[in-house]
Amino acid sequence: MRHPAFLLCSILILLVGVAHTTSAGIEEEIVAFAVVSELPKDKTRVPAKVAIDGSVTDMKLLASDHILSNLAWKQLEICHALKLEGQKSSEGFRIHSVRAIDGAMLPMMLQGYAGDCLLKKALEVAPFVD
Repeated sequence: MRHPAFLLCSILILLVGVAHTTSAGIEEEIVAFAVVSELPKDKTRVPAKVAIDGSVTDMKLLASDHILSNLAWKQLEICHALKLEGQKSSEGFRIHSVRAIDGAMLPMMLQGYAGDCLLKKALEVAPFVD
């Protein structure tokens, strides 16, 4: 009677340990907001100001093949506001989904930067309008 119970407990502990190990390896997707800070030369690595959990940092937005085919990503320019879902890594922010948004939908900590960026862009373009 003791052997089967001990064996069953051992198997249960082993299964719980394996389940915990595999779930720890999976990173949680986070929501971030970004404003493109420079004219993107390489669409796979776009420099941006990114807001995650109340703090703003300069990061590279890392796009995969399915993001590169996204219409919002194809038309990406400086000062564009984005809502992103993905994972933060040492290289930058790996994007799993992207959506272009209005600057008013950005968190307050990014709205000032987005406004300044648009003003600067308008002043650079204004002399060419005639």
